[in-house]
Amino acid sequence: MAKQTVHIIDFEILYNIFDEIKDYLEFQIFHYKNEENFLNTNNLNLNDSLILVKSIKKVFLNNDRIDRKKIFSISKYPITIDKLVELLNVNLIKQKYNYQSNIDIKDYVLDLNSRTITKDKESLKLTQKEIDIILFLNDYKKPQKVNILQNKVWGYSLELETHTVETHIYRLRKKINDKFKDNNFILSSDDGYFIK
Repeated sequence: MAKQTVHIIDFEILYNIFDEIKDYLEFQIFHYKNEENFLNTNNLNLNDSLILVKSIKKVFLNNDRIDRKKIFSISKYPITIDKLVELLNVNLIKQKYNYQSNIDIKDYVLDLNSRTITKDKESLKLTQKEIDIILFLNDYKKPQKVNILQNKVWGYSLELETHTVETHIYRLRKKINDKFKDNNFILSSDDGYFIK
């Protein structure tokens, strides 16, 4: 999984401090001179990020692209760098936990934290390998051959036979069909397995 990111806005001295210790941080840092500069950044992905500001500006509150939960404001001064890094890490962990609790796949919600898949208040417990299969197939919208699944989900091993992958997918499809009466969650074609 890629490192989470902290976007520092209008706080150059703090960015410089973080830049000095970036090898010890659990997150990546980016700096923006002002809110407009931040908002005008092309391909800004805020899925796995936190926005660090001195105070929450109106420009953020009026922008529907920005989730207010992702804005972290430093309101109490003075603050030690250790305390600030700790607060940022705690907020990033909470954000990651929340994200992992609600991954939408088709009509289902996949919860990586509890290893369950839910639909219409019915839940099914999954193994880590089943979750890995679902996530992989969901990320690639076109069919994936067994050898690709061997390589990407199992970390390809010469000892791994193709029927191992097929058996896992068969069992996963059966579990989902037995619980949710959905025989079309994972589909197969001549080109491989897929989630549509």
